[in-house]
Amino acid sequence: MSALTTSSDGFLLHGEPLRIISGAMHYFRVHPDLWADRLRKARLMGLNTVETYVPWNLHQPDPDGPLVLDGFLDLPRYLSLAHAEGLHVLLRPGPFICAEWDDGGLPAWLIADPDIRLRTSDPRFTRAVDRYLDLLLPPLLPHLAAAGGPVIAVQVENEYGAYGDDSAYLKHLEQALRTRGVDELLYTCDQADPEHLAAGSLPGVLATGTFGGRIDQHLAELRAHRPQGPLMCAEFWIGWFDHWGGPHHVRDAADAAADLDRLLSAGASVNIYMFHGGTNFGFTNGANHKHAYEPTVTSYDYDAALTECGDPGPKYHAFREVIARHAPVPDEPVPAPAPKLPPGAVELNRRAPLLPQVGTLAEPVRADDPATMNELGAHAGYVLYRTTLMAAGDGLLHFAGGVGDRAQVFLDGAPVGVLERERHDETLPVRVPRPGATLDVLVENMGGVNYGPRIGAPKGLLGPVTFNGTALHGWDCHPLPLDNLDAVPFEPSDASTGTGPAFHHGTFEVDTPADAFLALPGWTKGQAWVNGFHLGRYWNRGPQHTLYVPAPVLRPGVNDLVLLELHATTGTRAQLTDTPDLGPEND
Repeated sequence: MSALTTSSDGFLLHGEPLRIISGAMHYFRVHPDLWADRLRKARLMGLNTVETYVPWNLHQPDPDGPLVLDGFLDLPRYLSLAHAEGLHVLLRPGPFICAEWDDGGLPAWLIADPDIRLRTSDPRFTRAVDRYLDLLLPPLLPHLAAAGGPVIAVQVENEYGAYGDDSAYLKHLEQALRTRGVDELLYTCDQADPEHLAAGSLPGVLATGTFGGRIDQHLAELRAHRPQGPLMCAEFWIGWFDHWGGPHHVRDAADAAADLDRLLSAGASVNIYMFHGGTNFGFTNGANHKHAYEPTVTSYDYDAALTECGDPGPKYHAFREVIARHAPVPDEPVPAPAPKLPPGAVELNRRAPLLPQVGTLAEPVRADDPATMNELGAHAGYVLYRTTLMAAGDGLLHFAGGVGDRAQVFLDGAPVGVLERERHDETLPVRVPRPGATLDVLVENMGGVNYGPRIGAPKGLLGPVTFNGTALHGWDCHPLPLDNLDAVPFEPSDASTGTGPAFHHGTFEVDTPADAFLALPGWTKGQAWVNGFHLGRYWNRGPQHTLYVPAPVLRPGVNDLVLLELHATTGTRAQLTDTPDLGPEND
């Protein structure tokens, strides 16, 4: 039996009135050693609940393998920590989560089937979902409120009204949760307009809205859709996410706080999106694709109440004051910002060029025509495609179908051009220096689309390649997930003298580990690792110009920094700073 029930205009928990005042914080975007700190700060701001998505693609990377529930993915531990802090939990298991997350959380092995109808009652999709829930739910059932745990409600799908209208699919998900022991209150969330609410709601399941402003209008839309029951904004957008090449989005704290006050004054419950955004570490960021492809940056700061490194920001203080007008707030001091590492330089004095070493990093898959990343079973990272051009001279390389998402092209190791999905590039003029020249095409997966009809769009080379109209055959395809760099053969080098993709290595000393930010002035584009931990992507295109380095990633004594620079650098030095730089603001 559900511990959380509804009345004509609100919630009851174990029969007692409850106003849900929640904040979003995704465990998989925060270092697990920092979960307890962030949850404590949630309670001290006045929240009684936290919300999190569950990323299917990370928890089940192999369709036939076990569920991953450790490290960043130890969801039972996260739920236990929330419970210990006295917080309730709203759980959003998907299967689709959006979340500006790679492919919206759908696994690469699932979307590799080009015929599957995602997010529908297609039996191929629902069978995969059922298998996932068979694995996910048993370890979570002890954490449901009915069993004495913190989870008081579970979401069915995510903003489905913006995607489809397959009510049979939503009903299947509802029953899949119920038959596997989820007795807690179920809810849907959709953008608060009549069309989306109608397509994304289920009879007997609480309907909630997602919006960031026009509070009275959106609450009225919710009430028109459901004349009785609690009013809840399941995503109250207080900031926004950033794309490479765009501005850094911010929202004035006073403006967001005024809208939060309007919500609470109307008697509504709320989930602040985001209370703490965190980071798209590694290759986990998503992308949007409406008119053009737009990949999301590494930071998921979101201009949230807690900054990317977990420090209380202007919204934290403003929201705490608002919440105190409507609910009890702990009589404890607001936490101070966490210590930061003293600024310093890191000299990267060892180097390993990528193209000559690609065979040591990945065995090639031989193919007559270039295979997509899905066909290669490559879930993230890069693919290096290599073949031979038998004719010399000037001509056009044509990439039928384009690239997914960004390709650097080399002839005999020399760079000759870049193709980008966002520009719809397909053709590149080149001069082939000799018969038998080596053609290398390094394709970067910049993040799977997480919203709209292009979810699951393929990556890599997306069709045949021709030179002056003649098809090129006989390709060595090297998938490069870069999940282990132990085989990289670093040698002492002046990194500034080389061009083209190369790994760079340096060390730095730390007395006491603390949060830091990695700045890379003079570097162009690539990936960064500290002590083997993949911080994520950097790019001088901006807006983001620093990468967050969590304190638990560092160790006393010698620490390692590795960069994969795809283009060139003007020097051999990186900077560790105590201040983030997420770019020029646009509110």
